[in-house]
Amino acid sequence: MEFIVMAYDATDEEALKRRLDIRPAHMAQGEKMLAEGKYRFGAALLNDEEKIIGSMIVADFASRDELNAWLEIEPYVTGHVWEKIEVTPCRIGPRFGGRL
Repeated sequence: MEFIVMAYDATDEEALKRRLDIRPAHMAQGEKMLAEGKYRFGAALLNDEEKIIGSMIVADFASRDELNAWLEIEPYVTGHVWEKIEVTPCRIGPRFGGRL
């Protein structure tokens, strides 16, 4: 099942520093998930000043429980980078590599 994960960063004074410090672990986890076919697409969310305020990931997991298990080990979650996370099931269209 495919999901859109919208994850918004904390807004305290140390938030950007945490993001930058934890980014290598987040990217390593992302490479693993990409190799396993679980990440379909990702992007940084920006504000009007083009500063990072969060992340968007389109992911493919067998179930919501599997997605939740990933969130429990995601470095941006365990490192308190993401403060608010919204998950919405979706279906990627065939034109974009999705299944029918």
